[in-house]
Amino acid sequence: MFDLIVRNATLPDDRTGQDIACVKGKIAAVEPGIVADAAQVFDAAGNLVSPPFVDPHFHMDATLSLGTPRMNVSGTLLEGIALWGELKPIQSVDDIIERAMRYCDLAVAKGIGAIRTHVDTCDDELKGVQALIEVRERVQDYLDLQLVAFPQDGVLRDATALQNTVRALDMGVDVVGGIPHFERTMADGAESVRLLCEIAAERGLMVDMHCDESDDPHSRHIETLAYQTQRLGLQGRVAGSHLTSMHSMDNYYVSKLIPLIAEAQVHAIPNPLINIMLQGRHDTFPKRRGQTRVRELRDAGVVVGFGSDCVMDPWYSLGKADMLDVAFMGLHVGQLSSRADMAWCFDAVTRTSAQIMGLDGYGLDKGCDASFVVLQANDPIEAIRLRAHRLKVFRKGKCIAESAPIRHNLTISDNTRTLDEAKISSL
Repeated sequence: MFDLIVRNATLPDDRTGQDIACVKGKIAAVEPGIVADAAQVFDAAGNLVSPPFVDPHFHMDATLSLGTPRMNVSGTLLEGIALWGELKPIQSVDDIIERAMRYCDLAVAKGIGAIRTHVDTCDDELKGVQALIEVRERVQDYLDLQLVAFPQDGVLRDATALQNTVRALDMGVDVVGGIPHFERTMADGAESVRLLCEIAAERGLMVDMHCDESDDPHSRHIETLAYQTQRLGLQGRVAGSHLTSMHSMDNYYVSKLIPLIAEAQVHAIPNPLINIMLQGRHDTFPKRRGQTRVRELRDAGVVVGFGSDCVMDPWYSLGKADMLDVAFMGLHVGQLSSRADMAWCFDAVTRTSAQIMGLDGYGLDKGCDASFVVLQANDPIEAIRLRAHRLKVFRKGKCIAESAPIRHNLTISDNTRTLDEAKISSL
């Protein structure tokens, strides 16, 4: 007797007609035609069943704060940072909790099962840290929330950032963050990488640094991060987020850099929506695209996961907690247009991002958590193309969000492939 059986599922690896049997919050079997009773049975009707979406890079302490205390008129990264500096003193712990909880509800409804969020530690009251530790506790039954201690004004540039970052880690923050390109000098940036990686090594923690979020080809702190990762034995526990300066570097230097990143087993987290919006602002034409070298990093063996970064905050006034939007943008900006590339973009918001976060029990294999999303699509590529409707979201065997199917107006052929909201009846 199973607690749940999801029947007739299509899986991301193209297996069709699969039944997923679950008991006590775990997947007990995945195979066609399971003959057994269950307390709950759901017919996926051939739709795609995916492990939960994973967002490996977000800023939950700022989310949904758009317009407070004012709008980012220029839309630039630097005005966003200045605006965040205006917001921090006037927001309360309760303000942050309220916005974060609203965002978590939205994220879960969109099938997100795990988020890694950076939390600013350049605040002597550590309001964001207090708030997100509370939120992490509140949402643990339906969302994995991983916190990064992020000295956003620079761990050396800000007078109390180092001690506050250590305090945040002592309070239970999970990951060590940094922003070396925002320190006063290149030398200070390199020193900040060394210092923060040593703190992580001493505490047995992971590292995730905003690294080289710049159009400056000479911003090369990812090289230092790869070096310190190897020196301190942190392989597989370190991520470089953004890495946008790589879109401006010459090919000769990159031909040296990418193998160093791969050798150090440093992961990469581009943030397609925000990178394409904020980078290249000093360019006229030709204008740089803003996203790091995703294809080249992936092909070298670097684990790459796409993050969303921001939703309705000082840096980005759009967004809806939809990781398929993120994959859609990453696909276009990276010109990842082959069938294999497009399917990989789906992995970049599920499987590979889960690997970066070190999630236990993730996947659709026997023994994994019974956590998955039923999407109104036939396969991962169609899911990205349609930004597919979420039919059901399961967390450890329990349905925690659901919605009715969308009616499609056009059938391409007799084998159920559809176009979303196509209105061509007059053609």
